[in-house]
Amino acid sequence: MSRAKLKATATTSELLSGFAMVAMVELQINEPTNVPEWLFVMFAVCTTVLVAVHIFALMISTYLLPNIDAVSKMETPGGPTRALRDSPHERMRGFIELAWAFSTVLGLFLFLVEIAILCWVKFWDYSFAAATAATVIVIPVLIVFVAFAIHFYHSLVVQKCETSVQDIEQLETMKRELDTATVKVNMF
Repeated sequence: MSRAKLKATATTSELLSGFAMVAMVELQINEPTNVPEWLFVMFAVCTTVLVAVHIFALMISTYLLPNIDAVSKMETPGGPTRALRDSPHERMRGFIELAWAFSTVLGLFLFLVEIAILCWVKFWDYSFAAATAATVIVIPVLIVFVAFAIHFYHSLVVQKCETSVQDIEQLETMKRELDTATVKVNMF
């Protein structure tokens, strides 16, 4: 699962940070322009944060993926379970989750915001209607995106809790069976 998350993170982050950089570099502003300076500042800040978030997620993926691939191919005494347990990615699970969240939640959210801001910057001098239309389209998409993200992560937490409860019940059952077997052995 960690490997799949890191691969998805790397791909998403590469694409979206590239698109954001191209949008900033290729944006052509007419001189003179009526676009307010605060809108340029918003665009610059959003683009910079978007790229930084995706580059950070990409960095984590780039550093950890080769280790996970190497561990998955290792043959160690104690089998693959021991190799996975000893792998550095297990100790770095928090960073994997952070990269996943940065890329798939924060990064995608910022990308949608970037689209709306870019439309305002691009169309300010030409058509308020076009900029407004883009914003009217992006806002519901952002709302659905946030609702899905909350639902998805809530479902993951519920599933993790249910799995943990089942694991604890299995351990308790194993303990009872061992206690019963110990009592029988002591009787003989």
